[in-house]
Amino acid sequence: MQFRELGDSGIRVSEICLGSWLTYGVGVEADAARACLDRAFDEGINFIDTANIYGKGAAESVLGDALTGRARDSYVLATKLFFPMTDSDKGLSAAQIDKQLDASLKRLKTDYIDLYQCHRYDADTPIDETMEALSRAVRSGKVRTIGFSEWSPQNIRDALAVPGTVKFVSSQPQYSLVWRRPEAEIIPLCAANGISQIVWSPLGQGVLTGKYQPSQQPPADSRAASAEMGGYISRLMDDRLLTAVQQLKPLADEAGCSMAQFALAWVLREPNVASAIIGASRPDQVSDNAAASGLTIDPALFAKAETIIA
Repeated sequence: MQFRELGDSGIRVSEICLGSWLTYGVGVEADAARACLDRAFDEGINFIDTANIYGKGAAESVLGDALTGRARDSYVLATKLFFPMTDSDKGLSAAQIDKQLDASLKRLKTDYIDLYQCHRYDADTPIDETMEALSRAVRSGKVRTIGFSEWSPQNIRDALAVPGTVKFVSSQPQYSLVWRRPEAEIIPLCAANGISQIVWSPLGQGVLTGKYQPSQQPPADSRAASAEMGGYISRLMDDRLLTAVQQLKPLADEAGCSMAQFALAWVLREPNVASAIIGASRPDQVSDNAAASGLTIDPALFAKAETIIA
């Protein structure tokens, strides 16, 4: 496992991060989640990402139990806030940041969060209030660093302009061979300001693994076939895209890796990406994904892949 610096924080994170969006506490039972977490540590992964909204606290609780007994300085723990936990508990106001941070710390059974992220931008709260509250959280010792997910370039610039506040070190956008939107503005802006990307859905919800065949029902044990986890993948279950993805297999074969490893290595070719977040329901998926770290693949193969998917 290779490691990269998280923005200009000085924190080094594994190139592969274990996520828990549609899995732990939601579509995957606690024992399976623990097995995936154990395998992640065996593979050298030190970076764990979750959010309060995942399973309305369930994912954090599962991780809190599973991480009990591990040395706290042996892993980097990230979580997020923004989405409604109740009808009245939502957003990035100072009161919500204080309340949701304490609730996450309790569920995760820890004294501090390494990376606390704004899950989306809150247009109803002044950016000064949000940044000042996040800065207090860092200065209190409850949070080490802060980040954001899916903010616009202007949102980012506005946050950076708030005087006397702690600076963001990470951005969490969707980014993959089938979703390249961050390349236009987000990545250059962040790179210029010491902010790394930790990308979600680097495998396009599993589509880039090649497991989904055009004009065929998805495998019974796959995310697309799951009532709990399948809703978000439906927009990618397009026969034209699935046909194009199948054309990536010879490229992965030539590179000597699996299609998943090829897609993850493509994301990691970008220097501003500190880590790619994977979602695994089985330990073998964790191992296969982890093997993407440190792969050396001919850029010409990546260029061919980009042409195929375009």
